[in-house]
Amino acid sequence: MSSPQSKSLDVRTTLKQGIHLLREAHVPSDTLAAELLLLHVIRRDRTWLYAHPEELLGSETIESYLSLLRRRAAGEPTQHLTGKQEFWGLEIEVTPDVLIPRPETEHLIEVALDRLAVRELRSARDPKLTGEGLSIVDIGTGSGCIAIALAKELPAAKIYSTDISPAALAVAQRNATRLGFSNRITFLESNLFDSFSPLATRHSPALSEAEGPLLFDLVISNPPYIGRKETSTLPTEVRDHEPASALYGGEEGYELYGLLIPEAARRLKTSGLLVLELGHDSLPAVRPLLETPQWTNLHVTNDLAGIPRVLSAERA
Repeated sequence: MSSPQSKSLDVRTTLKQGIHLLREAHVPSDTLAAELLLLHVIRRDRTWLYAHPEELLGSETIESYLSLLRRRAAGEPTQHLTGKQEFWGLEIEVTPDVLIPRPETEHLIEVALDRLAVRELRSARDPKLTGEGLSIVDIGTGSGCIAIALAKELPAAKIYSTDISPAALAVAQRNATRLGFSNRITFLESNLFDSFSPLATRHSPALSEAEGPLLFDLVISNPPYIGRKETSTLPTEVRDHEPASALYGGEEGYELYGLLIPEAARRLKTSGLLVLELGHDSLPAVRPLLETPQWTNLHVTNDLAGIPRVLSAERA
């Protein structure tokens, strides 16, 4: 892209040059990234962009766009530059403190809702879920996208959302507040289920239940599942810009499931559901953890690329 100091450019030319710059830098999805960054700078939507190809953009606007393009070409994720990512039809704030929501994580929501509906049918109840009477926990919430999507779909459910990172929880809380779900979700700084231990609940009336420990109808999680041994194979935008605590599950990648699954078994009601996202090669290591007498109705759901992406099971 030529220097914008001395002239303006129209929308079409600006976008074409942006795409070219990113393509030359071998940026994945270069056209989409160039579009999103331009839309962010001019504060318009895609419809306007293609309806006004000859609209002139001032030199300051082009300079701002060029600055973002250079940063994207150097490896910064598009979502960090725009500060947002769409998930389940919701605009989610994204910062370097949280994992960027991926489209394949929406399969978690689909599986959870489908399996909850089947459970209602099996109990001769209305499968049209409102979430009435349901208690749900999202372990490792990050941006809060999973908990917020469930709050949207299950307006009467009680939802808890935990993360070990205070910075991530701050982002999740901002998302819930901006999207109107802050009164529906309880956010807790917690390593896995630690906040629900007897010691923790004794000091937190919100987490205590007179009849006994807090048990859940659904435990859902997209845990860290990348192996540290894979670090060098990761794209720059992932390896250098997303939080390590949200990426790496251990040297192999699947270690955290070995902690999460037994604890989930203790925290679920009978017939309660566990829904987990998997890494691209996690299934062989994780599936045996659920092939025990504690679990039944084990299902594997593939993503659109045919990769086993969601593992779900029911507490026996």
